[in-house]
Amino acid sequence: MLEALLRPSRVVHAHCDVPCGVYDPAQARIEAESVKAIQTRYQDAEKFKMASETAEDYKSRCLIVKEERADLVKHHLWVLWTDYFKPEHIEKYPDLHDKFWKATKEAGLSKKSQDPTQGQKLLDAIDELGKIFWETKS
Repeated sequence: MLEALLRPSRVVHAHCDVPCGVYDPAQARIEAESVKAIQTRYQDAEKFKMASETAEDYKSRCLIVKEERADLVKHHLWVLWTDYFKPEHIEKYPDLHDKFWKATKEAGLSKKSQDPTQGQKLLDAIDELGKIFWETKS
């Protein structure tokens, strides 16, 4: 009986422990900028590596961090898609679902790629979503 009294009457979900209502595509963009920068540095590992490491060791570190950052891009995009955008936004922007799908796909491709042009495609996809986001904030 006590358990039934203490059980919440409704369950809510948010990107943090308290639904704060703070959303911004800049979080995804910052991580995507990191992905692209790491892809660029990977290309010239000899120039950027620390004196105490080999270029191959530096490249291995690049890959690990880039993959983590690409996953964070997807996380931040999913938070915007699932928590911020509402049915009325889809009515106004009928291709919104497709744009999110493509952006998260670009994040996955960037995770696998060492080519900075792929990182730029990810940034461009995020910028498209950012434009829509800011149009809906006013």
